[in-house]
Amino acid sequence: MMTGQFSLQMSEKGAYYMFKIRIILNIKGGSNMDQTAFFKLSYGLYIISTTSEGKDAGCVANTLHQVTSSPAQLAVTLNKDNYTEQLIEKSGRFSAVVLTQNCGMDIIKNFGFCSSRDNDKFAQCAYRRDTHGVPYPSEHMAARYSLKVVKTLDLGTHVMFVGEVVEAEVLSEEEVMTYAYYHQVKNGATPKNAPSYQEKSEKSGWRCTICGYIYEGDPLPQDYVCPLCGAPAALFEKL
Repeated sequence: MMTGQFSLQMSEKGAYYMFKIRIILNIKGGSNMDQTAFFKLSYGLYIISTTSEGKDAGCVANTLHQVTSSPAQLAVTLNKDNYTEQLIEKSGRFSAVVLTQNCGMDIIKNFGFCSSRDNDKFAQCAYRRDTHGVPYPSEHMAARYSLKVVKTLDLGTHVMFVGEVVEAEVLSEEEVMTYAYYHQVKNGATPKNAPSYQEKSEKSGWRCTICGYIYEGDPLPQDYVCPLCGAPAALFEKL
């Protein structure tokens, strides 16, 4: 375990810094394969960004993890169709930030559900640049890392980048956002390019007409209160 500022209180936030086995699935059925078992793996939620030839790019990922402490190295896995992945291939550098629970869904949707190829994502949020010019969102982020790619691993549909950390900084003491929190409280979806994406069948439920939160299940309890905006059950509509 590392010491000093870079440790980022990893022991305190240990759940989302767990080493993770990345499993890319092509499930075609089988009585021994329960897809919901993979939702039990613990992840954090991060924004990975880079810049190349005057173009900035960034995306949401849940695949960032620490692989060594000396030298300090992190690894992230991105889909080859992802524009951020393609620019990292060119630039050899990337930044990563750790999202907090106070990060708005507008930021997550901006970086997770549209392409940097056609959108200036950083125009929609507060951001800074590291000493190498790589941008990173700066509000409601727990920490940021600047990395130089030292190794790549081709995983078929995805590429794993191993980066040596050249800068690290704690940005906030807010509670970090885990992937479970994102799904259960923020009611977030998984981008189709994400390694953890799985096809889901349609579910019945109720949508909050104020913030869009979806309650899965039927009926909706009469005393139910939206966990995001506090709207009462009367302001929910059936899907």
